[in-house]
Amino acid sequence: PHSIYEIEGAQDVAIEFRSFSKNAGFTGTRCAFTVVPKTLMVTTSSGKQVSLHQLWNRRQSTKFNGVSYIVQRGAEAVYSPEGQEQTKELIAFYLDNARLLREGLEAVGISVYGGVNAPYVWLKTPKEFTSWDFFDELLNKAHLVGTPGSGFGASGEGYFRLSAFNSRENIEEAVKRFQKIVS
Repeated sequence: PHSIYEIEGAQDVAIEFRSFSKNAGFTGTRCAFTVVPKTLMVTTSSGKQVSLHQLWNRRQSTKFNGVSYIVQRGAEAVYSPEGQEQTKELIAFYLDNARLLREGLEAVGISVYGGVNAPYVWLKTPKEFTSWDFFDELLNKAHLVGTPGSGFGASGEGYFRLSAFNSRENIEEAVKRFQKIVS
């Protein structure tokens, strides 16, 4: 489904979040939307049923000034024919970067996951490194930064995430540096 609300009954149990960070490379701009159906009820600590939509609306009305106009215009442009074409090209570029990361890591015997339909490549940390120890190893020996898997919860320990969101030149250099420290 394109939306959780295409599933029968979802409006009574689900909140939908969407952002432009992955589909249009808008990471950091915090341009997104949240759908909180009026039929979605929650229970307070005293057992009273209240509308989550009303609570969310109050929160947004008092604590959030909205996305800046220029970012909104950029988001609008994503939906134009030209924006759709540019987004398609950008996605293909990042997926090719992910392929280069994946293949470069596999070439030196690293167990790699993902990077096929997403711009992130996950790897099993080598040599029994914890995810944070591997972070330190990459930073200190190769001057590379990634995301320790433990930051995603206990099941992420022993894994590490690399991002393909970068220039081709930087991805190729990162692969070379990575291969030097694990070879």
